[in-house]
This record gives sequence, C-alpha cells and structure tokens, in this order.
Amino acid sequence: MSGVIQKFLLASVAMWMAPIGILLCFNHKIFPGSSLLSSSSVTLLSGFLAVISVNLVIVMYIIMAMREPPTSQPQPDAAFLADAKASIKKPITSDGSPQHRDKED
Repeated sequence: MSGVIQKFLLASVAMWMAPIGILLCFNHKIFPGSSLLSSSSVTLLSGFLAVISVNLVIVMYIIMAMREPPTSQPQPDAAFLADAKASIKKPITSDGSPQHRDKED
C-alpha cells in the first residue's frame, strides 16, 4: 500500500514542479535560445511546454498504475456478507405473522 502512496505523491509533486520549473526557466532565460524570443513568444512557448509536461506526468502515472501487479482478488466485507446471508434466511411477513419461505429449484 505504501508503494501506491509513494507513486501518487511522486506524480503529484511532478505535476506541480514540472510546469512551474518550465515557466521559471523560460522567464529567467535559462533555456538556450529563449533570450532570442519575443516576450509573447516566450509566454506562449513556456505555457505550451508546461501543459505538455503535465500531460506527460499523467501518462507516466497511468503507465505506472497499469504495470503494477494485482495484489489479490477483491474480497467482500465479512460483516456485509453475514448480514446479507442473515437477511436471506429471515422469514418474510406481509401481515406481521412469521412465514417460512422455501427455495424452489
């Protein structure tokens, strides 16, 4: 279970940090060639790359989730199962008097 939480936290952090990092790198002219672009071009390119980075993180998370081996088959809740069996065995009454119900094959 902790592996799932770690993957989720990693994807969440990457989803926040990647676009913010891209935007800051373009605004501070850290990427090569970004100083040659106009202000509006830098804004458009950095926004476009930030959106792509978020989509890549989502795809990465989906791939990690699909590769995760299934731990076991889902099991019903024991209390719910006991209540369901008890309700099947309980007699049905229409006027308040107990009545036994038989199953027909």
